[in-house]
Amino acid sequence: MNDVAAAAGVALKTVSRVVNSEPGVNAVTANRVQAAIERLGYRRNDSARILRRGRTASIGLVIEDVADAFYSSLIRAVEDAALHHGCLLFTGSSREDAARERDLVLAFCARRVDGLIIVPAGSDHGYLAPEFEAGIKAVFADRPPGAGCEADAVLCDNAGGARTGTAHLIAHGHRRIAFLGGSPRIFTAAERLRGYRQALAAAGLPYDEGLVVMGAPDPPRVGADLTRLLTAPDPPTALLAGNGRTTVEILRALASLTGAPDAGAAGGLALVGFDDFELADLLGITVVAQDPARLGRTAADLLFMRLSGDEEATRRIELATRLVPRGSGERPPLPLRDRTAS
Repeated sequence: MNDVAAAAGVALKTVSRVVNSEPGVNAVTANRVQAAIERLGYRRNDSARILRRGRTASIGLVIEDVADAFYSSLIRAVEDAALHHGCLLFTGSSREDAARERDLVLAFCARRVDGLIIVPAGSDHGYLAPEFEAGIKAVFADRPPGAGCEADAVLCDNAGGARTGTAHLIAHGHRRIAFLGGSPRIFTAAERLRGYRQALAAAGLPYDEGLVVMGAPDPPRVGADLTRLLTAPDPPTALLAGNGRTTVEILRALASLTGAPDAGAAGGLALVGFDDFELADLLGITVVAQDPARLGRTAADLLFMRLSGDEEATRRIELATRLVPRGSGERPPLPLRDRTAS
């Protein structure tokens, strides 16, 4: 900074004001200082700045999988909010591993991030208590915090979305509706199963465990489960997929069974997927859409409110989903003889 001040012919304090975007420097002088900075290749020492201010101007984000399109949209929204607030964003994937989630969170805390946004993989977050006492702020996104932790959470209406998707299939005449969801230990999967059951109960339809399959959306498993369902004596006429990856694997399995990547090719089988995905509009797949960008933006806004001093009681915000009809969820059930023939 002394070199910059000498080159620009100004006082050291003037350089400090320009570097830190503080008022009190006229435009001509500021331009002269900026020219000297560029010429000399000066870069501000953020480490010293952090020690002086006690803040790192950084936040950490722990998600399930950075490769998942849902989380990609969430990351971008959080990153935009961080840049708006002059913060750097660190991101890591837990891969649905509770131990990996904890390691990532504590690694970010060790680097003294100011706050955290966490999509939890585990069900016990008591390990965060010392970090909260040290001043770290945290907001949970997509899933609530587990035991031993009281923190803000921003969620989607998982039960309501599944209830709407199932009711939509019922309204189109379906009475045998299968649900293929994620692992039941995951909050979102359990909530979507709950919504599915609520819609059946509201319509006076029985809950049949034989029509429900829960687990990771692995291609061989989804294919085997779908084959079992469709070859049963009383097969379903409609499917509710519990997440975007399961919807895609269902379409792949149907393509293998019928030779066409279309739910309708399987004897008029109706399909509603939970989560929108790329090309769903071109394939005509009806979905219950979430808004991952809004989820990330809301979580980030809440975190920065906490970092600015908001001390109100913890909040739980639930964002609405919306049904997007595109054709696959609007097919009426075919008589059994027609389904068998097709």
